[in-house]
Amino acid sequence: MEWIQQFIELVLHLDEHLVALVRDYGAWTYAILCLIIFCETGLVVTPFLPGDSLLFAVGAVAATGALDPQTVCLLLAIAAISGDNVNYAAGYWIGPVVFSRENSRLLNKQHLVRTHRFYEKYGAKAIIFARYVPIVRTFAPFVAGVGRMAYSRFLTFSVAGGVTWIVLLVSAGYFFGNIPVVKDNFSIVILAIIAISVMPAVIEFWRARSEARPA
Repeated sequence: MEWIQQFIELVLHLDEHLVALVRDYGAWTYAILCLIIFCETGLVVTPFLPGDSLLFAVGAVAATGALDPQTVCLLLAIAAISGDNVNYAAGYWIGPVVFSRENSRLLNKQHLVRTHRFYEKYGAKAIIFARYVPIVRTFAPFVAGVGRMAYSRFLTFSVAGGVTWIVLLVSAGYFFGNIPVVKDNFSIVILAIIAISVMPAVIEFWRARSEARPA
């Protein structure tokens, strides 16, 4: 499908698109980036949006002077934490209804079940660890709300996870994104980031599948 090809092209050339975004929208670029991170973190229906790769690209573009690194880190951290809290509230109020249905047009219940296992393995720290696992980070706050995790505890881990996730990945892009070998092979670097990000989820999937097989 054409839109899938366009989305892939967008993800693989985030640096070029971000430069064009800054050129066309100026200061509004910060708002657009915040909206993407908020939706990727806070809406369980948009786990496909770029997260890790986008932050790395943001850091690389910030290193050129097109974006202010301190400002972008602060705003994106607020967006990530805000998204988490909206997601938690959604899970708290509508989560039990979703879990009671075998099929849902909006949510993939398997993602919810997988995230629930993630919680069983890591406990409340899953809020932090989930930040570095695509899809899981989108569903983790929702499941925390469903499980009625104490909000003060959730907020502590949400802030810690959101700040470290944003700062680490934007800093990585800032310091390494414009190294000639990285810049000349940016698409490969983005693919590597995506692969490393999804690896824990893939391992968990195969482990669960192996355990489900009859002896």
